[in-house]
Amino acid sequence: MKTIHSEELINQLEERVEAHLSQAIEIYQNLTEEELNQQPGTGGWSIAQCLAHLNTYGDYYIPEIEKRMTASQSAATAEFTSTWLGNKFGDMLDPDKSKTKMKTFGKHSPPSKLDGHTVVAKFLQQQENMMKLLRKARSKNMNEINIPISLTKFIKMRLGDTFRFIIVHNERHVRQANRVLDNIKSKATAY
Repeated sequence: MKTIHSEELINQLEERVEAHLSQAIEIYQNLTEEELNQQPGTGGWSIAQCLAHLNTYGDYYIPEIEKRMTASQSAATAEFTSTWLGNKFGDMLDPDKSKTKMKTFGKHSPPSKLDGHTVVAKFLQQQENMMKLLRKARSKNMNEINIPISLTKFIKMRLGDTFRFIIVHNERHVRQANRVLDNIKSKATAY
């Protein structure tokens, strides 16, 4: 188990969410539908598919976190201790710690053609909601609030682990979207 100051964890996560927000506002919002839906020549997801995949997780976790935090009367603690499972999930999805490709579960697999601008708008809204939840978490005990994972309600993670899992997962796919964008730009300059 890994222990970290609760404020430090929230600050780190807020930095990542802020970076995702900036990326979406400054870059993704300004792309054409064609660019958002263009898949890499080697296969893989388009930018819109990467973000739509993340939106499916946000659709589940954001309301679940909000509900559980609202119901909790626990006061904040100085430290957060990650569980073995929470730390494993976080490290497994963190693109700085793991390069392993993973299989996407059916309900989180995006369709091939999307309304790219609607997907980006939803992603932006979810990132803003995530920032609000992180701010609210400063007054909660992230060790005592447990969130069921999206695959099964029987397995729960601590709130701090859940935040980390969602945000490093977002980081993983934002980087994937950026590689797709780099590919699009390199093809455009080649012509």
